[in-house]
Amino acid sequence: MSVKSRLIASLALFFKKEIISMLFLGFSAGIPLLLIFSSLSLWLGEAGVEKSTVTYFSWAALAYSFKFLWAPLVDQLPLPFLTRLLGRRRGWLIFSQGLVITAILWMASIDPSQNEIQLSYMAMAVIMLGFSSATQDTVIDAYRIEVAEVDLQSLMASTYIAGYRIGMITAGAGALILAEVLGTSKASYSYQAWQWTYYAMAAVMLIGVATSLYISEPKSSKVFEREYSNLQYLRFLLLFVIGVLVFIFSYRWLSGSAGLLKQGLTSQLANKTLATSLIEMLRLSARFGFAGVVIKANLALSPLCQKTTDRALIYSACH
Repeated sequence: MSVKSRLIASLALFFKKEIISMLFLGFSAGIPLLLIFSSLSLWLGEAGVEKSTVTYFSWAALAYSFKFLWAPLVDQLPLPFLTRLLGRRRGWLIFSQGLVITAILWMASIDPSQNEIQLSYMAMAVIMLGFSSATQDTVIDAYRIEVAEVDLQSLMASTYIAGYRIGMITAGAGALILAEVLGTSKASYSYQAWQWTYYAMAAVMLIGVATSLYISEPKSSKVFEREYSNLQYLRFLLLFVIGVLVFIFSYRWLSGSAGLLKQGLTSQLANKTLATSLIEMLRLSARFGFAGVVIKANLALSPLCQKTTDRALIYSACH
């Protein structure tokens, strides 16, 4: 085959349905991330929310790091109606994308400048966005692996990353430019501008929904036998959720004591920055300690801990 023929054949791959779909699915996956980070941080900053609280909201992005905890459930469990209508992968895609859109609309309906209750609602919406977005990423990865042959995986992955970056730019720079055009700034905060910006981001997510409805269910999509039952995976996930809740509540519980300790240590050291850093490190260590004790106490009774020598991460959590 001549060089020209090989070049034409290579370019033709980019027009395959599976490759093009990964560009749009990657775009859909890239939208939520910066709505949790940079765009939300600027919104909260303009609304007059303290920097410590703004930083606290970024913890929602931990869902991306811990999505392996519920990935087996997503891989195994069917969804009522959606799985039967669309298939296992497409059903979960539509479900997770619907949750992403719902979370973004929920965030848009909240004005964080009002009161602490509104901030609490915003925190819940952000957590929902983080978990639903991480679930979408999990399903897209599974779909990509199953829908095409091994020799196309590198091309599909690179196309997905390209779409992901475009989505991040849209939700980052695009959202900030739109909010500014709609009339908000650090000097003149406008909730309506941010509200319509997040409405626009929710509308942009419909690109991913349309793609999920257009693509075909992978022919190789089937349930494989796993070492643990779905009930055991679910229990392990619930333990993780309990640990997160303990972490959050201990943060609030230690807030009053931390303030008093900061004042006392500042007067002793005559250095507010150093005192604040030391107390926050102590506070963070205490929160991790509380969560770790609760998780370890429950994991000791978990069936997952009976056979974990081949799973280093779970094994380290059990012992």
